[in-house]
Amino acid sequence: MAVMKPSVGRIGSQLWAGFGRRRRQADELTGALVRELADLKLEIRHANQIQYHRLLVEQSSQAMGDPMLAAALSTLSDVPERRQRQLLFANREYVTILLAHRIGVVDWDELIGHLRILCRNAVFADYWQRTGEHRMSLPAHTLEGRAGLAVDAIMDELADDPDDWWVVGPDRADT
Repeated sequence: MAVMKPSVGRIGSQLWAGFGRRRRQADELTGALVRELADLKLEIRHANQIQYHRLLVEQSSQAMGDPMLAAALSTLSDVPERRQRQLLFANREYVTILLAHRIGVVDWDELIGHLRILCRNAVFADYWQRTGEHRMSLPAHTLEGRAGLAVDAIMDELADDPDDWWVVGPDRADT
């Protein structure tokens, strides 16, 4: 029969405790690495969104400078060249504001503030009215869908009382 000496038992306990401590440290390190990877993934996604936006801006700039390209880019018919350029620019401004929210530069309340100001512009109001059919297929849960509904509400309220432009639009609870 084997007899266990007390010192040997302590060594075993210390070994198991050491393994547990190392396991916790490894788990903490793994968790930190997973969080870092998630942050990097989001950063890469934002960088890709910004690059895509740059491409769109470049295309719309070319279209604003060349009526033939503007005709290829725009889905609106019977719009004079000058107005077509203005509508393309209004679209570009709207998309830029949405991008700012999408990548975290502005929160939802700031987005609504920017949209309130944009909605006061007559060219943007014309753009919004002309492109209503384009937004009908947007899912309501997407950023574009929610922002579209917010702009619709802002436009409706501005039509009723344009002097109170700073308070029109959805409440925080509506988001």
